[in-house]
Amino acid sequence: MIDTKLVERASVKLAIEKRDGRSQKYDPLKIRNALIQAVQKSNLPYLKETIEQITSEVDDIIEQNKPASIDTSLIDEYVLQRLHSHQMNDLAESYVQRRIEKENIRKNSRDINQKIDQLLDKDPTVVNENANKDSNVFNTQRDLTAGSVGKTIGLRMLPPHVANAHEKGEIHYHDLDYTPYAPMTNCCLIDFKTMFEEGFEIGNAEVESPRSIQTAAAQTAQIIANVASSQYGGCSFDRVDEVLAPYAQLNYEKNLQTAQEWIDGADRQRQFAVEKTKKDIYDAMQSLEYEINTLYTSQGQTPFTTLGFGLGTSWLEREIQSSILKIRIKGLGKEKRTAIFPKLVFTLKRGVNLEAKDPNYDIKQLALECSTKRMYPDVLSYDKLVELTGSFKVPMGCRSFLQSWQDEDGNEVTSGRMNLGVVTLNLPRIAIEADGDFDKFYGLLDERLAVMKDALIFKAKRTMEARPENAPILYLHGAFGQKLKTTDEVAKLFLNKRATASLGYIGLYEVAAAFYGKAWEDNPEAKNFTLDVSRILKAKADKWGDETNIHFSVYSTPSESLTDRFCRLDHEKFGAIEEITDKGYYTNSFHYDVRKAPTPFEKIDFEKVYAPYTSGGFIHYCEYPKLQTNPKALEAVWDYAYDRVGYLGTNTPIDHCYECNFDGDFNPTEHGFECPNCGNTNPETCDVVKRTCGYLGNPQKRPMVEGRHEEISSRKKHMKGFDAN
Repeated sequence: MIDTKLVERASVKLAIEKRDGRSQKYDPLKIRNALIQAVQKSNLPYLKETIEQITSEVDDIIEQNKPASIDTSLIDEYVLQRLHSHQMNDLAESYVQRRIEKENIRKNSRDINQKIDQLLDKDPTVVNENANKDSNVFNTQRDLTAGSVGKTIGLRMLPPHVANAHEKGEIHYHDLDYTPYAPMTNCCLIDFKTMFEEGFEIGNAEVESPRSIQTAAAQTAQIIANVASSQYGGCSFDRVDEVLAPYAQLNYEKNLQTAQEWIDGADRQRQFAVEKTKKDIYDAMQSLEYEINTLYTSQGQTPFTTLGFGLGTSWLEREIQSSILKIRIKGLGKEKRTAIFPKLVFTLKRGVNLEAKDPNYDIKQLALECSTKRMYPDVLSYDKLVELTGSFKVPMGCRSFLQSWQDEDGNEVTSGRMNLGVVTLNLPRIAIEADGDFDKFYGLLDERLAVMKDALIFKAKRTMEARPENAPILYLHGAFGQKLKTTDEVAKLFLNKRATASLGYIGLYEVAAAFYGKAWEDNPEAKNFTLDVSRILKAKADKWGDETNIHFSVYSTPSESLTDRFCRLDHEKFGAIEEITDKGYYTNSFHYDVRKAPTPFEKIDFEKVYAPYTSGGFIHYCEYPKLQTNPKALEAVWDYAYDRVGYLGTNTPIDHCYECNFDGDFNPTEHGFECPNCGNTNPETCDVVKRTCGYLGNPQKRPMVEGRHEEISSRKKHMKGFDAN
């Protein structure tokens, strides 16, 4: 049992002067936890009662002295005094050693040589941090080397308390390999429409408005490559079918003119022009698919690109939609492998494609076939998304959503806007430290959110230090919606809540498990607790936005490497805690426990209440068995989700073995995935595709961090009691 006196003393308003300069509320339970860690570190045989006694004695010394404030080093001195007085010299040595190791970890995280050594030693937490990067190729290795330097310098640039919180694992300051070393932005919706209409520049070339669908597709790839090299996050092409349709119309007009020269009869001329234009569209979309998958950015990775489509109803727009889907279904190369990029997002809308009576219902059927065979497209529910975010738009990258925003003339603006970056809060750490005390949990949450605010404001302000010439494609040539002058401040594109910065979070499942146990999903009190936490995050973000004129949004962090990092650090600090650190990973954002098997409908109903509090970024998934022969089952879920969630992904087995021709789910192993039929693990002769977080990855070719591998291996299918009919 916890000493009740220690709990009571934790509420005393004594200030602790931290090493990073912060002043923090005194909590004697942290002394106890430090002693427990020292015991665990050296496998010493001390009982819990002994630890409680030493903690109580140190607390008594502090209480007797009644200082207004006290620093961490003095507390350490008191602890060592009591340990030596009890002849616990071995524990005192372990306590000192623990402190030295913690200090060394802090120093090493800012030591460039140490970081380069980790890279040369192929430390999996470094080389496998991003499943979209192949650390075996030279340009990725160069980027990882530059990133190691960027991280060490970035940590020195951060406010000391923010850097300390990041290093300890209380928060995660994302993308330290790029920012704050450089004042780069994160992800964006590129303003392709205006760039095509007005022309743009790349490098030394002035690019005119395209005069065909093929040229528009080629320019799309060029813009994507340049934008992706000028920021560090994903870029999206919203309403690609509607934006490209005018250039397909130019093809039609040229083809009709050709037909009129060589073919007799108006009907035959129109038929030729239509069929030739359809082929032009297909070839252009196929070229774009290959271009994106063969590009490498300056970051050493395929551009993280999202194509949004589905709302256009003209014959040209429909043809662009169907071509995108047919090309993805066909696959890449002679082996017909699944394309990882671009991520496809198909919009469902009542009156357009949702029901059999709608004009584009046939396109929906093609999207269903594509999703059962290639996992993409994910789907947006038009009406629900407008309800959640205020206007319609596709996500930036995999899940980051902009909120509704109007310019000074009252026009709704979506494309040309961006995200300034993410900082993620380690919610399970707070629950562990609260040790069952709700008041302490909320107190710690408030403290950590104060650090999060400082981190996010610093991140946002750092982006405003960029000059337009630093990223010409973004600031001078229209990708961000306006063409600035070199003398302009880039902040004009960010302030007045035009841009967003993201307050990320992870592990609501583990938070509730810490207080209510592993079966908490069916406990209304537990779920209300998680919703209360969500409401607090949303209220804080809104308040910060009003104070700063920057839009802060709550973001369900994709947590590719973070699901591993936070859990690993907490396991090192607190040991194996059932349902929290013992699993090897933390659960993504508000998601249902991946080890449990609700129906898709139950999972959607469980998760739908969280999205209003995390509208800056979210996605829901359902796990299925093979669906290729039963697309109607998937359609039933899409239709059910339409009025309930704004964004839904499909996870279904699409792995393929070229040795034995097996199709389905490869088995997870300690070293990757293997064919369950013949045991094949060769990445050259098997195509393994898994959803790593918001996007797909090929873990055989580009391995993931251990925690993400554990999470994927733990996933259960959401088909129990599911009637596909």
